[in-house]
This record gives sequence, C-alpha cells and structure tokens, in this order.
Amino acid sequence: MSYVIAEPCIDVMDRACIDECPVDCIYEGPRKLYIHPDECIDCSACEPACPVEAIFFAEDLPTEWHVYADANVDFFTDLGSPGGAAAIGRRDRDAACVAARPIPAIRSAQEKHEVPPVWVSLGKLARRWLQ
Repeated sequence: MSYVIAEPCIDVMDRACIDECPVDCIYEGPRKLYIHPDECIDCSACEPACPVEAIFFAEDLPTEWHVYADANVDFFTDLGSPGGAAAIGRRDRDAACVAARPIPAIRSAQEKHEVPPVWVSLGKLARRWLQ
C-alpha cells in the first residue's frame, strides 16, 4: 500500500508535498496531485507537509474518499511507471472522477483573468496562517 491524495487537494494543489518527497513520486494533473503507488516508498514525508490534510495512507483513507484510491489507478493506467514526476512534468488530464467535478468560481474567474493570481496565492497564505 502507498499514500493517496484525496479530495481536499482538488483545485488547491499546494505542492508542499512534492518538495518533501525524496523519490519524486508525486505527479501533477490539471486539478489534483497523485502519488504513484509503485514509486512511493511509504516514507510519509508528504503527509505532514500537506496544508489541507489531503494525504492518507491508503488503508486509512476515509470511507467517503475511497474513490481517490481508484482515481490513482485511473491516472497511472496509461502512464505506467516513468520513474519520477519531474521527468514528465504536468499531465494534461486528471482521473475521470476529478475531471467531472465542477470548477469553483474563483478558479473559473482566475482562468478568465478576472482575478489576479496574486489574490489566490494570498488566500492560500491566509488559510495557512489562520490554521
């Protein structure tokens, strides 16, 4: 078993977990991050680094988020095991269950350039500070 990134990561993707991972097994989709189960060494360095508490050991995944274990399988089905996320960069697709979720209004506005990216970054910083 490895670690799984669940729903709180969707449309947040803080990426602090990527900086902590010693084996570069955290891959990026357009809206969510994914941990490669074959490349993860179960060191748990990523779990405390996640500011939105989205990372769980697969066996400890809350029942309502079990779909994200399947999302990992979906995400890596055609990718295989490339041996590290940095080599391939951001993927152009998410797992089907993630892609099907509605996009929050703030993200839609940012993509339309109605909200400056700095406001979104400041919002993330404020959430961390308030915790």
